[in-house]
Amino acid sequence: MELLAVLFFGGGLKSIASYFYKENSLVKGIILFESKNCQQCSKVDNFIKANNVGQAVDFVRLEVLPDNANHDLLADRAQFCGLDASHIGVPFLWDGARCIVGYVDVIQFFKTKLAPKAIIR
Repeated sequence: MELLAVLFFGGGLKSIASYFYKENSLVKGIILFESKNCQQCSKVDNFIKANNVGQAVDFVRLEVLPDNANHDLLADRAQFCGLDASHIGVPFLWDGARCIVGYVDVIQFFKTKLAPKAIIR
């Protein structure tokens, strides 16, 4: 009934979307979605450990297989990027605005975060 009132009184599509959208306020910023049984995820994990990425980059790691909430969050982020959530795998990185899919691109993302900033004079 509430949804019909929004439509009737001119709330528009933005109101409808916000009615259904549920933000996970506990997980923000850079999110790395992974799985323990994923060979590509192991490559990303090895890079993270070998380069102490966790000390230089603030990010959250979420296991997707045993946790439906994490899987749903992955699907939400994939849909935000216009990707078909039913065909998305891990490793998958959300940088707060973009989706980065696949171990090569995820590692490249972290490499750019680790690269020293150029001094502009």
